[in-house]
Amino acid sequence: MAGTKIQAPEGAAAVLDKGFVKLVDFMGGDMRAVESARVSFGSVSKGEDRDRKLLEYLLEHGHFSPFEHSVFQLHIKCPIFVARQWFRHRIASYSEISARYTEVHDEFYIPEAFRAQDTVNRQGSVEGKLDQKKLSAEYAAAIEASYAAYSALLKAGVAREMARGVLPVSQYTQFYWTINARALLNFLDLRLDKHAQLEIRRYAEAIAEIFREKMPWTWAAHRRLNDK
Repeated sequence: MAGTKIQAPEGAAAVLDKGFVKLVDFMGGDMRAVESARVSFGSVSKGEDRDRKLLEYLLEHGHFSPFEHSVFQLHIKCPIFVARQWFRHRIASYSEISARYTEVHDEFYIPEAFRAQDTVNRQGSVEGKLDQKKLSAEYAAAIEASYAAYSALLKAGVAREMARGVLPVSQYTQFYWTINARALLNFLDLRLDKHAQLEIRRYAEAIAEIFREKMPWTWAAHRRLNDK
């Protein structure tokens, strides 16, 4: 099967077959949101119970700006087709590896199973009775041929920025992603939804665990409100 797995950095959460999510840096937290809200009244913390109630009140009534003072920086490795969906979330900063500057590794997403096209939701997929063995062989052959062509073009002296044109969107890419807690909650609301593509949902699930660990009060309040 095509694709070489490169070792993930220490502390990263594995996602899909070769991807990962790693928290690089974090600023703020639940109390930063509390303090940012209370400063409007020249006030400070009122104790855990009242501070937690304040966070829930802010979320419930759309007072989101206090959450913008907490910031996550993440290192992401995902297939290019996942990244293209990801980059639609524009309230964030991105720095992606460049195939103009560095040679691309033989790393491609190999799905565990192929899904069928959903005939109701035309942008979605469903489980279907497909010939998995045959489809996997065709998929692997296409990937191997694309990387062989890429390698041959480089060997012939073609510039990296042009040779990359033969590579498919299953190729893994990496990027740093810096995003505030307000925008990250929006990302998670959309990408944890059952209608989101399965592959990006897996990344959202890993990031949700990071959010829960770093801002447990905010995450708990957000989930309670979503469950109402």
